[in-house]
Amino acid sequence: MGAVELVAAVRRGDADAVRELLDDGGDPERCDPADGVPLLCLAVAAYDEPVAEALLDAGADPLRPLDGVPGGDPGLPGGDTALTRAVDGGSSTMTGRLLPEPVLLDADARAALLARARYWAEADIEAELRRSTGADGPVERRRVWEEPLRTSWYESFSLGGRTVWDGHLGVLTVLEDRFRTPVPFDELLARALTRPDRDHGVWTDVVIRLADWLGAEDWAAAEALRDHPDRLRRLFAADVLRCLVIGFGGMFPRSSTVVEKEASEVFLPWAREERDPEVLAQVLSGLSEESGGSDRSDEVDAVGLSYVGHPDPRVRREAVETLRYELTATHRHKLDAVYALARDPDPAVRERAAYWLTHCRGEAPGLTDVLAGLGDDELRQTRVHAARGLALRGDPRCAEAARRLRPLDAERWPDADLVDAMWRYERGEVKGSGRA
Repeated sequence: MGAVELVAAVRRGDADAVRELLDDGGDPERCDPADGVPLLCLAVAAYDEPVAEALLDAGADPLRPLDGVPGGDPGLPGGDTALTRAVDGGSSTMTGRLLPEPVLLDADARAALLARARYWAEADIEAELRRSTGADGPVERRRVWEEPLRTSWYESFSLGGRTVWDGHLGVLTVLEDRFRTPVPFDELLARALTRPDRDHGVWTDVVIRLADWLGAEDWAAAEALRDHPDRLRRLFAADVLRCLVIGFGGMFPRSSTVVEKEASEVFLPWAREERDPEVLAQVLSGLSEESGGSDRSDEVDAVGLSYVGHPDPRVRREAVETLRYELTATHRHKLDAVYALARDPDPAVRERAAYWLTHCRGEAPGLTDVLAGLGDDELRQTRVHAARGLALRGDPRCAEAARRLRPLDAERWPDADLVDAMWRYERGEVKGSGRA
């Protein structure tokens, strides 16, 4: 019964149940009795990274040869394994998850994976589906978001029971990164521009690769794009340099680049001149990262204030970020600007303003009334921020605000922050606590 349950859990994408069954002795190398396909291949075909991770953690082998198993294409370089099926599928995340440590792959195996990724990157996906499945009829095409984070999208092609995403240039980029294969800046730029959308997986993979590897020549090439007449090239440069400045929790340490520059030096003059809203939003995002307490913080504040009334909400949202430091009565012009943005017609702008208003540490007249006014906001996240800010200020209106948000998930942000703030409020650990 356990084996049947494991197959069923993999097929329905229940990662928690898969882990539980594997912990109870389930075989991660088991095949689906219906067609003989290994469970890891089922997860790969479904683009189900959590289930694939559970199987890998339990010992499933991504390099297991699949001779005679339906659903693959052993005629391409690298034979047929769960890993090569991930490459074929066009998801860089799935490929990266299945890819073992490079030391376990010899030079021939690495070359075969790179060749396979290049083959698909240059192929007509619809024609390849017809060749590999032998099916006729129209190919179903749709946009899909990569789960569970939904930060990147792909175009999905389906025919004859097989699905392929258009992320093979990203797969190639990830493989090159893992194998430490140098790639010229211009080639990576060209790859990103084949999918000219910051949310597409290929663009994301290329930006991350460059931010991770950026050296003096690449830095200079990215900076040179700031004045390019093509907005997409400026957007790409802003995205790469922003990722390097932000660092994403240490993913791209500042020491990884030969060139050391402050964010204000890179982005401040650019922010004053950029007119494209999407590019400007990325420039302001990079600028906001190191403006607090810097020698040029007044200049950064002036830029942020100049964009508070910008017609594009993406720019206004990033204006909040540039103004987030020292929001107190001493800097009343900034505080009033963020108060205004907390009443912005765009919900994403209000959310950012609410979040940073909860971080005010000094006197901020009118703050609690602004936060209380967000108690009915359309975004639940904004309501959570507002309730937390009220609790941290000891405002009794936090109790009703928190009650209306129940049930709260104490394990997930931002609910976890609100739970902690309410606990401190109820214990009388914040100024004003205990008022009726």
